[in-house]
Amino acid sequence: MSAVIDTEAAHGSIGSDVPAGRSRRGAAPAGRRPKERFIPRAGAMLVMGVFTLYFLVPIWWLVVASTKDRADFLGTNPLWFADFAFFDNVAALFAYRDGVYLRWLLNSVLYAGFGALVATLLAAMCGYALAKYRFPGREAIFNVVLGGVLVPATALALPLFLLFSRVQLTDTFWSVFLPSVVSPFGVYLTRVFAEASVPDELLEASRLDGAGEVRTFFTVSIRLMFPALVTVFLFQFVAIWNNFFLPLIMLRSEELFPVTFGLYAWNSSINQFPELRSFVLVGALLSIIPLIVTFLLLQRYWRTGLGTGALK
Repeated sequence: MSAVIDTEAAHGSIGSDVPAGRSRRGAAPAGRRPKERFIPRAGAMLVMGVFTLYFLVPIWWLVVASTKDRADFLGTNPLWFADFAFFDNVAALFAYRDGVYLRWLLNSVLYAGFGALVATLLAAMCGYALAKYRFPGREAIFNVVLGGVLVPATALALPLFLLFSRVQLTDTFWSVFLPSVVSPFGVYLTRVFAEASVPDELLEASRLDGAGEVRTFFTVSIRLMFPALVTVFLFQFVAIWNNFFLPLIMLRSEELFPVTFGLYAWNSSINQFPELRSFVLVGALLSIIPLIVTFLLLQRYWRTGLGTGALK
C-alpha cells in the first residue's frame, strides 16, 4: 500500500513540474522583459520621420534656392542644385542699396543680443528676490508675473504703441529695445531654479563673512543659477530675433528695421521688383545663422541646466 502511495506521489510531482524556461499560465519567463511590440514602435518612428521632414525640407529648399541665380530658380528642380551662384548672390545682397541688409542684420544683433542680456539680468534679480526673500505681497507679485506669462505679446503691442507715442519714442531704437527687456517667463524660471539650486545655508555663510546682498548675488548666487540664465537668454534671444509685430507697429524708418521686418518689406515688393526674390531667399538663409551659432555656443550650458533641473 505504501509503495502505491509513493508511486502516485512521484507521478503527481512529475506532472506538476513546469518545463524549464516557462512559467505557469503562459506568463513571461522570469528575468525577461516582455518584447516590445513592432507596430507601435514603427508607428512612432513613422510619425517622427514625417515631422523631421516637415521641419527640414523647407530649410533644404531655402539652402538650394539660395545657390541659384534668377534664371535657374524657376526653371530647375526646386529641391536640387543647379549652377552654384551662392557667393555671387551674397555679394549682390550686401551691395544692394549701399548694404542696407547689413544694417538690418546689425540692428537685429543689437535688439536681440543686448535685449536678451538685459532681460536675463533683470529676470535673474527678480526671480532670486522672489525665491530667497520674505516680504509682504511676494506671492501676489509672483501671481502677477504668472499672469504676464499668459498674456500674448500681440495683445500688448497696441498699448505699448500708445504709451511710446505719448512720450514721443516711436520710430526709435528704444521703442523696440525697451519692451524686449521684460521677460515674465524668465522671472518664473529663475525663481524656480533659485529655490532649487541656491542653498540658504550658503547665503547665510556669505553674510557671516561680511558680504552684502548685492555682492552675494553677483559672486555666489548668479554662478549657481548660470545654467538657468543661459536658458532664459536663449529663449529671449530667439523671441526678440523673430519678433515681427512690434517693429511693424513701432518703426517707420528703414535704417531701424530688424532683419525680419526688412525681409518682409522686400517680400511685399517682389511684384514690382522681381530682383528682390533672390535677395529675400539669401537674406532669410543668412538671418538664421546667428541663431544657430548662438545655440551651438551655449548648448553645453543649456544641457547642464536641464539635467540639473531634472535631478532637483
